[in-house]
Amino acid sequence: MTQAEILSSPTRRTAKPVVSATRYDFTMPPQTRRFYRNVLLLLNQAEIPYVVGGTYALNFHTGLDRHTRDFDIFIAKEDFYRVAETLAKASYRTELTYPHWLAKTFCDNDFVDLVFNSGNGVAEVDAAWFEHASYGETFDIPTRVCPAEEMIWSKAFIMERERFDGADVAHLILACGAYMDWNRLMQRFAPHWQLLLSHLILFGMIYPAHKNVIPQWVMQQLLDQQRDAQKESSSQEDICGGTLLSREQYLCDIQTLGRKDARLSPYGSLSANDAERWTAAIPNRR
Repeated sequence: MTQAEILSSPTRRTAKPVVSATRYDFTMPPQTRRFYRNVLLLLNQAEIPYVVGGTYALNFHTGLDRHTRDFDIFIAKEDFYRVAETLAKASYRTELTYPHWLAKTFCDNDFVDLVFNSGNGVAEVDAAWFEHASYGETFDIPTRVCPAEEMIWSKAFIMERERFDGADVAHLILACGAYMDWNRLMQRFAPHWQLLLSHLILFGMIYPAHKNVIPQWVMQQLLDQQRDAQKESSSQEDICGGTLLSREQYLCDIQTLGRKDARLSPYGSLSANDAERWTAAIPNRR
């Protein structure tokens, strides 16, 4: 099935949109909106799979407005060069900013993030991002929107001093928990189930009147896993998983205290060069 057929299919999976992402139009300079629309139109015409993410997907799923200066599109890494070639035909410059997770395409001072992984290398964009996408319109153009499950999965790891996406996770659970695929969410978090448990516990504190939106079996399974983990003997390897949550705040554990970086092989997917490049960019906050 082509991109156009998927977007027009009457049997497509639809989440439960609250408002359209076009709600942001009135705050946006016309040239920026035109650029964003052109990128979407070009990708649709080229039939390159993508999902709209970031603040637009958050708005789609929760109805919450949060103004940002960029636009996030999630693509498969293997499609990057095809995307770059397609956008170059419209004279948009594209760069592979961080080869392990992020590219950007530019039009004057505006840019679109082309995301194919997370900065920690955990949340790679795979076929499920597209298969389980929701559908709607972004700037009046039919688009697939990032699934709530993948948004929670990728946002759960963002715990920097200057940015913490825990509130987004809580808002997504509140808005989507009643119809979300909890089995699939659990599978996404499988190696990092304790992180999911921590967000669910926080959710119960944040929204005590809505804690039942989390299925009881989910909490029970995770709490059982935590109980069993407490009984196990400590790992012989001194690994720091904090680098999966913050690229900066746990560098002292790696660089000074000699702990092993959970982002790097054999524990994670990043190469030493990827991690060094991502660390070097900390002052830029790009």
